Amino acid sequence: MLNKFLKDLRNKDHKPGFGGLDILRYIGPGLLVTVGFIDPGNWASNIAAGSGYGYTLLWMVSLSTLMLIILQHNVAHLGIATGLCLSEAATLHLRPWVSKSVLWTAMGASVSTSLAEILGASIALNMLLKIPIPAGAILTLTFVMIMLFTNSYRRIEKFIIAFVSIIGLSFLYELTLVKVDWAAAGIGWVNPSFPQGSMVVIMSVLGAVVMPHNLFLHSEIIQSRQWNLENDSVIRKQLKYEFFDTLFSMIIGWAINSAIIILAAATFFKNRTQVDELQQAESILTPLLGHHSAIIFALALLFSGLASTLTSGMAGGSILAGLYSEPYDIKDSHSKLGVLISLVLSVFIIFVIRNPYQGLIISQVILSMQLPFTILTQIRLTSSATVMGAHVNRKRTTALLLIIGAIVTYLNIRLLISFF
Repeated sequence: MLNKFLKDLRNKDHKPGFGGLDILRYIGPGLLVTVGFIDPGNWASNIAAGSGYGYTLLWMVSLSTLMLIILQHNVAHLGIATGLCLSEAATLHLRPWVSKSVLWTAMGASVSTSLAEILGASIALNMLLKIPIPAGAILTLTFVMIMLFTNSYRRIEKFIIAFVSIIGLSFLYELTLVKVDWAAAGIGWVNPSFPQGSMVVIMSVLGAVVMPHNLFLHSEIIQSRQWNLENDSVIRKQLKYEFFDTLFSMIIGWAINSAIIILAAATFFKNRTQVDELQQAESILTPLLGHHSAIIFALALLFSGLASTLTSGMAGGSILAGLYSEPYDIKDSHSKLGVLISLVLSVFIIFVIRNPYQGLIISQVILSMQLPFTILTQIRLTSSATVMGAHVNRKRTTALLLIIGAIVTYLNIRLLISFF
C-alpha cells in the first residue's frame, strides 16, 4: 500500500510536528474504519434491533464500540510499530497453516462485508430511483472500481470523510423528527439484556460493529501517517495521536449506530411495526415523519453503501496481498485480485439471494463468527516481543484483549445454542 508515498516520506527523514493542528491533520484512518461499521449491514442490524426490541439492545452498541476502540487501537499499534499490516505480520510470524486458515476465512468475511455494502447501496438506488437491485449492484460495483483503480488513497480518504459527515448529519436530522424516550434509551445503553429470540440480532449487531476486515484495514492504512520507523519518539507520538483519531472516530460511529436503533425504536417499535426490508423503512417513515425524512434516509444509505464498499474492497486487497507478504498496492496484481474477489464475488451472491434484508442480517452474523479467529491472531502478534520489539503489549493490555476475545467467543457459543 502506498509504497511510493511511504518511501518518499522515509527518504526525506521527515519529522512531523505534533501541535494542535497536527492532530486535526492526523484524523483520517479512523474515519475509514468508522464508515465500515456504519455500513448498510449495520443499518439492517440496528433497524432489526430497534424495530423488534425497542431500546433494549442499545447496550450491544455500547459494548461493541468499547471493544472496537481497544481492538482498533491495538491493531493500529501493530501497523505503526512494525510497518506491517495484520495480514503481512500473520504470514511472516505464524505457521503457514495457521496464517492461511485465518487469512482465507478473513477473505470470506471481506466478501460477506462487501455483500452487505453493495446490497445496501443497491437498495438505496431502488428506493430513490426504482432501479432494480441487480442493476444497482452493477452500478455500485462500477463506481467503486473506478474510485479504487484511478484515485489515490488520500483522495479516497477525503471522500470517506465527506460521506461520514453526510450520514451523521442525516441521522441528526432524523432524530429531530421523532419523540425519543431518552430515559429508556439511557437504560438500554448500559443494561445488558437478552430478550427471547434476540441472539441472532445481537450477534448481527456485534458483527456489524466489530468487523474482521476493519482490523486488517486499519493496520494497513495507518501506515499512510508513518514518517520514520527508526525514531522511537516519533512512533510513540504517532501512537498517541492515532489513539485520538481512533477514539474520536469510534465515538462518531457509536452515535450514528445508536441513532439508527433509537430512530427504529421511536417509529417502528412504538407503532408495533416489524421491519422485514430496508425499502419498507421508506414507506413507513413517509407517513410518520414526512416525505423528506424518507429521502434523507435513502440518500444516507446510498452514501453509506458507497463509502463502505470502498473500504471493504481495500480490506480484501490488503488481506490477499498479505498472504503473499506484500503491502496493499492497487497497482499490484495480488492487491487487485483481492479487491476483485471481495467485490465481484459479493455481486454474484446478490444475484442469487432471495431475501436482500435477511441477507444483510446473515452477512453480519458471519462476520461475528469469524471475529474470534482474527482477534486471537491479533493478540498473538501484538503480545510477541519478536514481532513488536519495545512496543509489545503490556500484560494488562493482553489480559484486556483476551477478555474481549472471551466475550466474543461466549456470545458466538450462545448464538449456536440458540439454534437448537
